[in-house]
Amino acid sequence: MTDYKLFTSTKIGDLVLQNRMVMAPMTRCRAIDNVANALMATYYAQRASAGLIITEGTSPSPNGLGYARIPGIFTQQQVEGWKMTTSAVHAKGGKIFVQLMHTGRISHALNMPEGAQVMAPSAVQASGQMWTDAERLQDFPVPLAMTNADILNTIAEFATAAENAIKAGFDGVELHGANGYLLEEFLSPVSNIRDDNYGGNTENRCRFVIETVAAVANAIGKEKTGIRLSPYGTASDMPHYPTIHATYDYLSKELNKLDIAYIHLVDHSAMGAPMVPMEIKTLIGHNFENTIILSGGYDKERVETDIESGLADLIAFGRPFINNPDFVEREENNWVLSEDLKMDFFYSADENGYTDYPSHKAQLISQ
Repeated sequence: MTDYKLFTSTKIGDLVLQNRMVMAPMTRCRAIDNVANALMATYYAQRASAGLIITEGTSPSPNGLGYARIPGIFTQQQVEGWKMTTSAVHAKGGKIFVQLMHTGRISHALNMPEGAQVMAPSAVQASGQMWTDAERLQDFPVPLAMTNADILNTIAEFATAAENAIKAGFDGVELHGANGYLLEEFLSPVSNIRDDNYGGNTENRCRFVIETVAAVANAIGKEKTGIRLSPYGTASDMPHYPTIHATYDYLSKELNKLDIAYIHLVDHSAMGAPMVPMEIKTLIGHNFENTIILSGGYDKERVETDIESGLADLIAFGRPFINNPDFVEREENNWVLSEDLKMDFFYSADENGYTDYPSHKAQLISQ
């Protein structure tokens, strides 16, 4: 039997992981009233055999609650709600980071509490629509262009949310700097047309991300801080621009200076998105000396190739964890994977297509 490095123990900072398999963050919309609940705790605990779980996007602010039924971590009630999940995962020997996701312009007022605002670096409307429980699909609104005071307040919100995450029992925090949400909106000259210190040239467009990462690292420790990036991604109306390469070259060097725990790179080409050039993955891996997490349609052989070559340290898997709660065990033992992926229930509100997928052993018992 082949000894795969994928199943060997490793570390992120001082945190010991039982294997190199990461459960990628996936929005599931089960947080009623934006509070993590017992159903979510069950879902994550079922998947605690992953080396590291990264939660669904969790807002650091009322202004970041762009989707229906996504969790936050900016109130005491939300902190208490998340404690159920962290306790359940830790009880099974797992490790878990919360992903802090401010949706920026990818939002709608109908999904937000009273007084919250849809904001972005500039008043540039995204094309497309957002689901709202109240009025179904609605066009994205024109966001409010953030003032300098808004920027400073939002950075502080991220830092406070990170502190709340540690109080809730999380092992660390991943900042969502990918997929067209607020942090990436600052990086792109398409969504960021500012002419101040947070817009224009590459250094200025990266400033908000760097300052936010630094604030979080200062609040909870650099060894507990990671970031997800999606260079050459096009999710949430983020078209390519001529300076992408230079942007991520500069950004990855600056993140290396901050000595944070990891960079997690998104590659959705396996689901039909544009291919992420190998050149940019290699560049970021060269610039950044700590852990690199890669994702995107991996099988075990490709995992071994990328780990052996030094391209990746950990590999993230998304959808296989949805309908295979015991995905790690199935891969390690060459057990067949479930093909029963109930996509109609991805973003519903109950246990259907969420916590009701059986493990391989449970399936054998029921046969």
